Amino acid sequence: MPYGSGLHRSERVLPEPGPAFAYTPENLQEFEKVVQRYPAEHRRSAILPALHLVQAQQGYITGNSMAYVAERIGCSRADVEDMVSFYTMYFTRPVGTYVLQVCRTLSCALCGAERITEALEEKLGIRAGQTDPTGTFTLLEVECLGACDRAPVIMVNDDWHECARPEDVDTLIEGLRTRGPAALTGCHLHVEKD
Repeated sequence: MPYGSGLHRSERVLPEPGPAFAYTPENLQEFEKVVQRYPAEHRRSAILPALHLVQAQQGYITGNSMAYVAERIGCSRADVEDMVSFYTMYFTRPVGTYVLQVCRTLSCALCGAERITEALEEKLGIRAGQTDPTGTFTLLEVECLGACDRAPVIMVNDDWHECARPEDVDTLIEGLRTRGPAALTGCHLHVEKD
């Protein structure tokens, strides 16, 4: 079979290198605390928390930040890239200040998640998968967020807006613009603990 016939072609896309990356002194200190939790032979287990630190610092994960994590962990860059490409919580391009993730799996879909996405698209003037021109909001559709009893759910960064309705979208967006995370309803685990 001739090489390049299309049957054995890699679809791998290399991540953008981005700017040079190094942890801030605070994040480096946090990284060192994280890796101490694992025996030396299992240091690779720290890749996920190391990537969370990168994303918290830079907003998204670049090729250079993956190489930095690989060097710090003592693993291959491919090991780090595997994690970034597998887990949907890692972004490989800039995202808005608020990442709105609308759950679209069964419970949320049955409760109207599609209408929530449509209302958000209309309010923000973007489509799912895009960031608004101000860089404030990125809208994504995602699989299960694990709060089926509070469907439909919108995850906003690391917090929740539960029992969402299309008519509440304006209030949510304006609340985020004016009050920030205080506009969210909070995770049901915190609401139901009393």
